[in-house]
Amino acid sequence: MAKRPRSSTGPRKKPAQPTLVPQRIAIVGAGMAGITCARTLAQAGHDVTVFEKSAGASGRMASTDTAFGSFDTGAQYFTVRDPRFELALATAPNAARRWSANAVRILDEHGQVSSPSLPHPEPHWVGVPAMNRLVRDWAAPLQAQGRLLTQTRVSALQRDTLQPQRWQLHTAGDDGSSQVHAGFDAVLLALPAPQAAELLAAVPSAGALAEALQPVTIAPCWTLMLAFPQAVQPGLTTLGPQWNAARSTHHRIAWLARESSKPGRSQIERWTVQASDVWSSEHLDDSAERVQGKLHRAFVDITGIHAEPSHIALKRWKHAKTLKALGQTHLWDPANGIGLCGDWCLGHRVEDAFVSGLSLALSLS
Repeated sequence: MAKRPRSSTGPRKKPAQPTLVPQRIAIVGAGMAGITCARTLAQAGHDVTVFEKSAGASGRMASTDTAFGSFDTGAQYFTVRDPRFELALATAPNAARRWSANAVRILDEHGQVSSPSLPHPEPHWVGVPAMNRLVRDWAAPLQAQGRLLTQTRVSALQRDTLQPQRWQLHTAGDDGSSQVHAGFDAVLLALPAPQAAELLAAVPSAGALAEALQPVTIAPCWTLMLAFPQAVQPGLTTLGPQWNAARSTHHRIAWLARESSKPGRSQIERWTVQASDVWSSEHLDDSAERVQGKLHRAFVDITGIHAEPSHIALKRWKHAKTLKALGQTHLWDPANGIGLCGDWCLGHRVEDAFVSGLSLALSLS
Protein backbone atom coordinates (compact mmCIF):
# COMPACT_ATOMS: atom_id res chain seq x y z
CA MET A 1 0.00 0.00 0.00
CA ALA A 2 1.35 3.39 -0.92
CA LYS A 3 2.16 5.65 1.97
CA ARG A 4 0.06 8.74 2.34
CA PRO A 5 2.06 11.96 2.23
CA ARG A 6 2.49 13.64 5.56
CA SER A 7 0.52 16.81 6.06
CA SER A 8 2.54 19.90 6.87
CA THR A 9 1.51 21.71 10.02
CA GLY A 10 4.27 24.36 10.00
CA PRO A 11 4.25 27.67 8.12
CA ARG A 12 4.92 27.50 4.43
CA LYS A 13 8.19 28.95 3.27
CA LYS A 14 7.97 31.97 0.98
CA PRO A 15 9.62 31.53 -2.39
CA ALA A 16 13.12 32.96 -2.42
CA GLN A 17 13.31 36.48 -3.79
CA PRO A 18 15.98 37.20 -6.39
CA THR A 19 19.00 38.82 -4.80
CA LEU A 20 20.05 42.16 -6.24
CA VAL A 21 23.61 42.07 -7.50
CA PRO A 22 24.95 45.60 -6.96
CA GLN A 23 26.61 47.07 -10.00
CA ARG A 24 29.17 49.83 -10.24
CA ILE A 25 27.59 52.43 -12.49
CA ALA A 26 28.96 55.68 -13.96
CA ILE A 27 26.50 58.41 -14.92
CA VAL A 28 27.71 61.31 -17.06
CA GLY A 29 25.66 64.45 -16.53
CA ALA A 30 24.01 65.85 -13.38
CA GLY A 31 20.89 67.46 -14.77
CA MET A 32 17.34 66.34 -14.02
CA ALA A 33 17.67 63.09 -16.02
CA GLY A 34 21.09 62.17 -14.60
CA ILE A 35 20.27 62.87 -10.96
CA THR A 36 16.86 61.14 -11.20
CA CYS A 37 18.59 58.09 -12.66
CA ALA A 38 21.40 58.19 -10.09
CA ARG A 39 19.21 58.53 -6.99
CA THR A 40 16.91 55.74 -8.20
CA LEU A 41 19.83 53.36 -8.76
CA ALA A 42 21.49 54.33 -5.47
CA GLN A 43 18.24 53.67 -3.59
CA ALA A 44 18.15 50.24 -5.23
CA GLY A 45 21.58 49.45 -3.79
CA HIS A 46 23.89 50.11 -6.72
CA ASP A 47 27.27 51.85 -6.43
CA VAL A 48 26.77 55.04 -8.44
CA THR A 49 29.24 57.77 -9.42
CA VAL A 50 28.02 60.90 -11.25
CA PHE A 51 30.40 62.99 -13.37
CA GLU A 52 29.48 66.63 -14.03
CA LYS A 53 31.57 69.20 -15.90
CA SER A 54 29.93 72.21 -14.19
CA ALA A 55 30.36 73.42 -10.62
CA GLY A 56 27.13 71.81 -9.42
CA ALA A 57 24.13 69.71 -10.35
CA SER A 58 21.41 71.38 -12.43
CA GLY A 59 21.92 70.84 -16.16
CA ARG A 60 19.46 73.07 -18.02
CA MET A 61 17.66 73.80 -14.74
CA ALA A 62 20.53 76.22 -14.21
CA SER A 63 20.53 79.48 -12.29
CA THR A 64 23.07 82.29 -12.09
CA ASP A 65 23.57 84.40 -8.96
CA THR A 66 24.42 88.09 -9.28
CA ALA A 67 24.61 91.09 -6.96
CA PHE A 68 21.07 91.94 -8.09
CA GLY A 69 19.55 88.51 -7.55
CA SER A 70 19.36 85.21 -9.38
CA PHE A 71 18.45 84.46 -13.00
CA ASP A 72 17.06 81.16 -14.26
CA THR A 73 19.15 80.87 -17.40
CA GLY A 74 17.75 77.56 -18.66
CA ALA A 75 14.31 76.06 -17.98
CA GLN A 76 11.95 78.79 -16.83
CA TYR A 77 9.34 76.61 -15.14
CA PHE A 78 8.06 73.06 -15.11
CA THR A 79 4.71 71.30 -15.14
CA VAL A 80 3.54 68.36 -13.04
CA ARG A 81 1.57 65.97 -15.23
CA ASP A 82 3.16 62.60 -14.47
CA PRO A 83 2.02 61.06 -11.15
CA ARG A 84 5.51 59.68 -10.53
CA PHE A 85 6.95 63.18 -10.84
CA GLU A 86 4.32 64.43 -8.39
CA LEU A 87 5.35 61.76 -5.87
CA ALA A 88 9.02 62.64 -6.33
CA LEU A 89 8.32 66.33 -5.72
CA ALA A 90 6.75 65.41 -2.39
CA THR A 91 10.21 64.26 -1.21
CA ALA A 92 11.45 67.86 -1.48
CA PRO A 93 8.41 69.91 -0.36
CA ASN A 94 10.32 73.18 0.11
CA ALA A 95 12.26 73.06 -3.15
CA ALA A 96 9.48 74.22 -5.51
CA ARG A 97 6.44 76.49 -5.53
CA ARG A 98 3.72 77.42 -7.98
CA TRP A 99 4.26 80.56 -10.06
CA SER A 100 1.16 82.32 -11.31
CA ALA A 101 3.03 84.54 -13.80
CA ASN A 102 -0.23 86.55 -14.17
CA ALA A 103 -1.04 84.00 -16.90
CA VAL A 104 1.55 83.68 -19.66
CA ARG A 105 0.79 86.13 -22.48
CA ILE A 106 1.31 85.50 -26.17
CA LEU A 107 2.80 88.44 -28.05
CA ASP A 108 2.88 89.21 -31.75
CA GLU A 109 5.92 90.39 -33.72
CA HIS A 110 5.42 93.96 -32.47
CA GLY A 111 5.15 93.06 -28.79
CA GLN A 112 1.38 93.47 -28.66
CA VAL A 113 -0.69 90.96 -26.72
CA SER A 114 -2.35 88.72 -29.30
CA SER A 115 -3.83 86.33 -26.73
CA PRO A 116 -4.43 86.98 -23.02
CA SER A 117 -2.99 83.66 -21.94
CA LEU A 118 -1.89 80.29 -23.15
CA PRO A 119 -4.76 78.00 -24.15
CA HIS A 120 -5.69 75.53 -21.43
CA PRO A 121 -3.35 77.03 -18.81
CA GLU A 122 -1.90 74.65 -16.24
CA PRO A 123 0.06 75.31 -13.04
CA HIS A 124 3.62 76.52 -13.55
CA TRP A 125 6.20 75.46 -10.97
CA VAL A 126 9.65 76.90 -10.24
CA GLY A 127 12.48 75.96 -7.93
CA VAL A 128 12.86 78.12 -4.80
CA PRO A 129 14.89 80.25 -4.33
CA ALA A 130 16.18 79.38 -7.82
CA MET A 131 15.40 76.85 -10.53
CA ASN A 132 18.40 74.66 -9.68
CA ARG A 133 17.13 73.99 -6.13
CA LEU A 134 15.17 70.80 -6.91
CA VAL A 135 17.97 68.96 -8.71
CA ARG A 136 20.52 70.07 -6.11
CA ASP A 137 18.34 68.88 -3.24
CA TRP A 138 18.03 65.45 -4.87
CA ALA A 139 21.77 65.41 -5.60
CA ALA A 140 22.80 66.39 -2.05
CA PRO A 141 22.96 62.81 -0.61
CA LEU A 142 25.09 61.70 -3.56
CA GLN A 143 27.42 64.64 -3.07
CA ALA A 144 27.69 64.01 0.68
CA GLN A 145 28.74 60.43 -0.05
CA GLY A 146 31.37 61.54 -2.58
CA ARG A 147 29.37 60.09 -5.48
CA LEU A 148 29.00 63.38 -7.37
CA LEU A 149 32.20 64.62 -8.99
CA THR A 150 31.74 68.20 -10.20
CA GLN A 151 34.03 70.24 -12.48
CA THR A 152 34.97 66.90 -13.99
CA ARG A 153 34.50 66.57 -17.74
CA VAL A 154 34.42 63.09 -19.27
CA SER A 155 36.60 63.20 -22.38
CA ALA A 156 36.61 59.53 -23.42
CA LEU A 157 34.84 56.23 -22.79
CA GLN A 158 36.85 53.01 -23.25
CA ARG A 159 36.90 49.39 -22.22
CA ASP A 160 38.74 48.88 -18.94
CA THR A 161 42.39 48.03 -19.54
CA LEU A 162 42.53 45.44 -16.73
CA GLN A 163 38.92 44.21 -16.89
CA PRO A 164 37.83 44.29 -20.57
CA GLN A 165 34.23 43.42 -19.70
CA ARG A 166 33.98 46.70 -17.78
CA TRP A 167 34.41 50.38 -18.63
CA GLN A 168 36.80 53.19 -17.79
CA LEU A 169 36.27 56.93 -18.15
CA HIS A 170 38.96 59.50 -18.90
CA THR A 171 38.23 62.83 -17.23
CA ALA A 172 39.67 66.33 -17.22
CA GLY A 173 39.33 68.80 -14.34
CA ASP A 174 39.05 72.58 -14.46
CA ASP A 175 42.58 72.77 -13.05
CA GLY A 176 44.00 70.95 -16.08
CA SER A 177 44.33 67.62 -14.29
CA SER A 178 43.39 64.34 -15.94
CA GLN A 179 42.34 61.05 -14.41
CA VAL A 180 41.11 57.58 -15.32
CA HIS A 181 38.14 56.11 -13.42
CA ALA A 182 37.90 52.36 -14.02
CA GLY A 183 35.88 49.28 -13.13
CA PHE A 184 32.35 50.28 -14.14
CA ASP A 185 29.80 47.62 -15.07
CA ALA A 186 27.67 50.18 -16.91
CA VAL A 187 27.96 53.73 -18.22
CA LEU A 188 24.85 55.90 -18.57
CA LEU A 189 25.04 59.12 -20.56
CA ALA A 190 22.58 61.75 -19.32
CA LEU A 191 23.74 64.30 -21.86
CA PRO A 192 22.27 66.15 -24.85
CA ALA A 193 22.17 63.76 -27.80
CA PRO A 194 25.00 65.49 -29.75
CA GLN A 195 27.36 65.30 -26.75
CA ALA A 196 26.47 61.65 -26.14
CA ALA A 197 27.14 60.91 -29.82
CA GLU A 198 30.62 62.43 -29.53
CA LEU A 199 31.55 60.05 -26.70
CA LEU A 200 30.03 57.04 -28.46
CA ALA A 201 31.85 57.78 -31.72
CA ALA A 202 35.08 56.37 -30.28
CA VAL A 203 33.41 53.17 -28.99
CA PRO A 204 33.36 50.56 -31.80
CA SER A 205 30.67 48.43 -30.19
CA ALA A 206 28.28 51.37 -29.72
CA GLY A 207 27.51 51.95 -33.39
CA ALA A 208 23.83 51.04 -33.08
CA LEU A 209 23.31 53.48 -30.22
CA ALA A 210 25.08 56.28 -32.09
CA GLU A 211 22.97 55.61 -35.16
CA ALA A 212 19.76 55.78 -33.11
CA LEU A 213 20.66 59.34 -32.08
CA GLN A 214 20.99 60.70 -35.61
CA PRO A 215 17.33 61.74 -36.09
CA VAL A 216 17.29 63.71 -32.81
CA THR A 217 17.41 67.48 -33.41
CA ILE A 218 18.18 69.99 -30.65
CA ALA A 219 18.28 73.76 -31.18
CA PRO A 220 20.61 76.24 -29.42
CA CYS A 221 19.46 79.23 -27.39
CA TRP A 222 20.95 82.59 -26.50
CA THR A 223 19.73 83.86 -23.10
CA LEU A 224 19.89 87.51 -22.05
CA MET A 225 19.75 88.67 -18.43
CA LEU A 226 18.93 92.27 -17.38
CA ALA A 227 18.53 93.93 -13.97
CA PHE A 228 16.87 97.29 -13.20
CA PRO A 229 17.35 98.11 -9.49
CA GLN A 230 16.00 101.64 -10.13
CA ALA A 231 12.50 100.13 -10.25
CA VAL A 232 12.59 99.40 -6.52
CA GLN A 233 11.65 102.75 -5.00
CA PRO A 234 8.59 104.37 -3.37
CA GLY A 235 5.64 104.43 -5.76
CA LEU A 236 7.38 102.22 -8.34
CA THR A 237 7.68 98.46 -8.17
CA THR A 238 7.99 97.38 -11.81
CA LEU A 239 8.98 98.75 -15.18
CA GLY A 240 7.25 98.16 -18.48
CA PRO A 241 4.36 95.74 -19.01
CA GLN A 242 2.01 94.48 -16.33
CA TRP A 243 2.45 90.84 -17.36
CA ASN A 244 5.28 88.78 -15.89
CA ALA A 245 5.86 86.19 -18.61
CA ALA A 246 5.19 85.92 -22.32
CA ARG A 247 5.82 83.84 -25.39
CA SER A 248 6.68 85.97 -28.38
CA THR A 249 6.51 85.56 -32.15
CA HIS A 250 9.23 88.22 -32.56
CA HIS A 251 11.86 86.80 -34.92
CA ARG A 252 14.59 87.28 -32.29
CA ILE A 253 12.82 86.51 -29.02
CA ALA A 254 10.71 83.51 -28.03
CA TRP A 255 10.30 84.01 -24.27
CA LEU A 256 10.45 86.77 -21.66
CA ALA A 257 10.05 86.47 -17.89
CA ARG A 258 10.24 88.92 -15.02
CA GLU A 259 12.46 86.97 -12.63
CA SER A 260 11.44 89.08 -9.65
CA SER A 261 7.84 87.85 -10.05
CA LYS A 262 8.82 84.26 -9.30
CA PRO A 263 8.22 83.09 -5.70
CA GLY A 264 11.15 83.23 -3.31
CA ARG A 265 13.13 85.75 -5.39
CA SER A 266 14.46 89.18 -4.45
CA GLN A 267 12.37 92.25 -5.36
CA ILE A 268 14.90 93.85 -7.71
CA GLU A 269 13.38 93.96 -11.18
CA ARG A 270 15.13 91.41 -13.39
CA TRP A 271 14.27 89.96 -16.78
CA THR A 272 15.36 86.78 -18.52
CA VAL A 273 15.02 86.85 -22.30
CA GLN A 274 15.44 83.74 -24.45
CA ALA A 275 16.02 83.99 -28.18
CA SER A 276 14.07 81.93 -30.70
CA ASP A 277 15.60 78.67 -31.87
CA VAL A 278 15.80 79.89 -35.50
CA TRP A 279 17.52 83.15 -34.59
CA SER A 280 19.84 81.41 -32.11
CA SER A 281 20.88 78.92 -34.79
CA GLU A 282 21.55 81.67 -37.31
CA HIS A 283 23.64 83.67 -34.81
CA LEU A 284 25.19 80.81 -32.85
CA ASP A 285 28.77 81.86 -33.60
CA ASP A 286 28.27 85.63 -33.48
CA SER A 287 30.23 87.62 -30.92
CA ALA A 288 28.59 87.96 -27.52
CA GLU A 289 28.65 91.75 -27.89
CA ARG A 290 26.68 91.63 -31.16
CA VAL A 291 24.12 89.14 -29.85
CA GLN A 292 23.66 91.10 -26.64
CA GLY A 293 23.04 94.33 -28.52
CA LYS A 294 20.48 92.79 -30.88
CA LEU A 295 18.56 91.00 -28.13
CA HIS A 296 18.55 94.09 -25.93
CA ARG A 297 17.04 96.18 -28.74
CA ALA A 298 14.36 93.55 -29.31
CA PHE A 299 13.63 93.50 -25.57
CA VAL A 300 13.11 97.29 -25.60
CA ASP A 301 10.79 97.01 -28.61
CA ILE A 302 8.65 94.35 -26.94
CA THR A 303 8.51 95.64 -23.35
CA GLY A 304 8.88 99.40 -23.83
CA ILE A 305 11.53 99.44 -21.09
CA HIS A 306 14.03 102.07 -22.29
CA ALA A 307 15.85 102.43 -18.96
CA GLU A 308 19.49 101.40 -19.04
CA PRO A 309 20.02 98.14 -17.15
CA SER A 310 22.51 98.17 -14.28
CA HIS A 311 23.38 94.57 -15.11
CA ILE A 312 23.33 92.86 -18.48
CA ALA A 313 24.79 89.45 -19.27
CA LEU A 314 24.50 86.68 -21.81
CA LYS A 315 24.61 82.88 -21.83
CA ARG A 316 24.76 80.57 -24.84
CA TRP A 317 23.24 77.11 -24.76
CA LYS A 318 24.50 75.03 -27.68
CA HIS A 319 21.92 72.33 -26.98
CA ALA A 320 18.73 73.78 -25.51
CA LYS A 321 15.38 72.83 -27.01
CA THR A 322 14.45 69.49 -28.57
CA LEU A 323 12.88 69.99 -31.99
CA LYS A 324 12.72 66.31 -32.93
CA ALA A 325 12.67 63.77 -30.08
CA LEU A 326 13.87 60.18 -30.06
CA GLY A 327 10.33 58.93 -29.46
CA GLN A 328 11.06 56.54 -26.59
CA THR A 329 11.90 56.99 -22.91
CA HIS A 330 15.57 55.93 -23.09
CA LEU A 331 18.14 53.75 -24.79
CA TRP A 332 19.73 50.76 -23.06
CA ASP A 333 22.18 48.26 -24.56
CA PRO A 334 22.55 45.49 -21.93
CA ALA A 335 25.16 43.61 -23.95
CA ASN A 336 27.47 46.63 -23.85
CA GLY A 337 26.29 48.09 -20.56
CA ILE A 338 25.67 51.53 -22.09
CA GLY A 339 22.51 53.59 -21.65
CA LEU A 340 21.28 57.04 -22.62
CA CYS A 341 18.62 59.32 -21.18
CA GLY A 342 17.53 62.96 -21.31
CA ASP A 343 14.56 65.16 -22.09
CA TRP A 344 15.38 64.80 -25.80
CA CYS A 345 14.18 61.20 -25.65
CA LEU A 346 10.58 62.41 -25.21
CA GLY A 347 10.50 66.17 -25.80
CA HIS A 348 11.90 69.25 -24.08
CA ARG A 349 10.10 69.48 -20.74
CA VAL A 350 11.62 69.03 -17.30
CA GLU A 351 9.16 66.19 -16.79
CA ASP A 352 10.49 64.49 -19.92
CA ALA A 353 13.97 64.46 -18.40
CA PHE A 354 12.62 63.04 -15.14
CA VAL A 355 10.66 60.25 -16.86
CA SER A 356 13.63 59.38 -19.08
CA GLY A 357 16.10 59.15 -16.18
CA LEU A 358 13.66 57.13 -14.08
CA SER A 359 12.89 54.74 -16.94
CA LEU A 360 16.55 54.05 -17.65
CA ALA A 361 17.23 53.38 -13.96
CA LEU A 362 14.31 50.96 -13.72
CA SER A 363 15.57 49.03 -16.73
CA LEU A 364 18.78 48.29 -14.78
CA SER A 365 17.42 47.76 -11.25
